[in-house]
Amino acid sequence: MDRERQILHIDMNAFYASCHVAQSPHRYAGKPIAVVSNPETRHGIVVTASYEARARGVRTTMTVAEALRACPELLVIRPDFPLYRSFARQVFDTVRRFTPAVEIVSIDECYADVTGSSQFGDDIEIARRIQCMLRAELQLPCSIGVATNKFFAKMGSDLRKPMAITRIDKTNYQTLLWPLPVSEMHGVGHRTALALHKAGIRTIGDLAVAPIELLKRLCGSRGAVLRQYANGLDERPVVSGRPDPKSVSHSVTLPLDTTDRDLIRRTLLQLADQVGRRLRKHGKAGRVVTLIVRDKSMQTISRQAKRALASNLTDDIYRDATALLNANWPVQKPIRLLGISVSDLIDAAEIDTTWQLGLFDNPRSQAAFEKRLRLQRLTEVTDTLRNRFGENVVVRGRMIERDGRATHDKRAHGTSLQTDNLHEEESNKWKS
Repeated sequence: MDRERQILHIDMNAFYASCHVAQSPHRYAGKPIAVVSNPETRHGIVVTASYEARARGVRTTMTVAEALRACPELLVIRPDFPLYRSFARQVFDTVRRFTPAVEIVSIDECYADVTGSSQFGDDIEIARRIQCMLRAELQLPCSIGVATNKFFAKMGSDLRKPMAITRIDKTNYQTLLWPLPVSEMHGVGHRTALALHKAGIRTIGDLAVAPIELLKRLCGSRGAVLRQYANGLDERPVVSGRPDPKSVSHSVTLPLDTTDRDLIRRTLLQLADQVGRRLRKHGKAGRVVTLIVRDKSMQTISRQAKRALASNLTDDIYRDATALLNANWPVQKPIRLLGISVSDLIDAAEIDTTWQLGLFDNPRSQAAFEKRLRLQRLTEVTDTLRNRFGENVVVRGRMIERDGRATHDKRAHGTSLQTDNLHEEESNKWKS
């Protein structure tokens, strides 16, 4: 263990709900509130809830109906992502007053290496100052873990909420962490926890002393890493640069469980459009397209296909997702949720070399290449327009419903990302 490092993990408490309280304290302070993905439909789910709501039994992933049954006086709020992003930027800027070594993990959490920030005090004092500044200047609560490595810091911020500061180090980690259920260990998901439980590994302490070969058999190569973490061994640095995304995904819960192929097709096209947009924004393209489908019983399937050539074009992503749905989901079976993810990413600049033609390639290949170039240029133009004037300034014709609104105007999106094939001619029709 590196005894010299001083690492903080800052975790904002009930962040989305807290942002609304900070923006409108006269309406929401001290009241049970919940941010819900789509308040108007039965499938809207609780994204986060204030601690006042949690005390009354409201939990994340509850439906609107379940949350209101638990807390009839609950105030339900639609998500406001521009608001959350604005507050997040201010949070991270506040942390950067103490160190430039800030690693943003998500919109509401970050690591900070304050080893070289002794002019502001020791690590506990810096944590207190950050917490006080966020509360005083932004009216936002947070919990902070203080440690000598990232794993301990993360576990510390999770251990006590809200508005807590918890140090975990070599002197107390066995007392604080080892008695906890293994499911509460950072890095252990639901399936991994079930596999460990079946093998008799029920606590973090059990995992810390379990044979490495057993853990490798249960968890693959990840098993040895989890054992190291449980024993306080984590040399990962705080990386202040923005890491490249490993995948890009988007999902949506439909207003009603449906077998309507037109609605499903429009929804898939909208998801492919969102994923393609984000890939292009990051300068990435992907080789693997994954389709996620969930039914009313919450059973979920995930199917993927690997492309011969990486792409970030909406049409390619949509076509692959459509094929996966047609091959893996019965037409008569209702769908509750759809999602698309693209992974195995490369830099988009590499695509151009992939599509270079050889001297003796046939004319059909040349025609396909030219058609693809036209589609890429069209995509660049529409991206520029949408970046400047908003997402709805240009909409694909196939995403327009009978009432004239785009499909995404009526959906509840999720984002931590296959019926008839879309004809090439139709895929290039846009409405502005």
